[in-house]
Amino acid sequence: MTTHTFFISDLHLSAERPDITRCLSQFLQHQAPTADALYVLGDLFEYWLGDDDRSAFNEHIGNMFRELSQKGVPIYFIHGNRDFLIRQKFAQRAGMTLLPEQTVIDLYGTPTLICHGDELCTQDIAYQKFRKKARGWWWPRLVLSLPLATRRKIAENGRKKSQQNQRQLTMEIMDVSASEVVKIMERFDVKRMIHGHTHRPAIHELSVDGQPAQRIVLGDWYDQGSMLKVSTQSLELISAQFQA
Repeated sequence: MTTHTFFISDLHLSAERPDITRCLSQFLQHQAPTADALYVLGDLFEYWLGDDDRSAFNEHIGNMFRELSQKGVPIYFIHGNRDFLIRQKFAQRAGMTLLPEQTVIDLYGTPTLICHGDELCTQDIAYQKFRKKARGWWWPRLVLSLPLATRRKIAENGRKKSQQNQRQLTMEIMDVSASEVVKIMERFDVKRMIHGHTHRPAIHELSVDGQPAQRIVLGDWYDQGSMLKVSTQSLELISAQFQA
């Protein structure tokens, strides 16, 4: 029996997009239970206000993942730029294990670096400044100390500002820096990297330390489900159409 592992990212779940939630539910019920593990590489939610935001929608998503976990499939989560405020309370409710933002796993004998990928976009200087603050120790504590309604207003304003900024940036600035990719892969001594964030699913061949290497980019879930399936024999980017 062939063993395999799934990777997903950039679902950007929200109550306003039930089509994405339905697609995820189908995946978690029918494909994911056959896997050795499921890795969620960030931006599972459009935004996350804090583990105390126990809305019906958030609880529903957590329950879906917990059901998969209870079937014996380990679920691992790496924060994205939209849901970096997820903490242990939600992870425990959802049956997930939180991982460091850059983690090397043994993927069927191949050391593989997994991350969300936003740290690779070093040409977007303004965002990298915000990222450094947001992933620090004081800013998340300050935000989480605010009333939930205030956090919601901050998140909504942040989304609008982000959309405005993206319209002013070139695609090259919003994509990863090739030199940063190589530098990080050399630092972790790996020849394979898997990440999301850029919404540009592809398998890139490159050279690291003079040896062949791969960078696999996961797709987003705006128009269809997007998964990476890695087995002992193959590596495949696959999609699932939304159902009415």
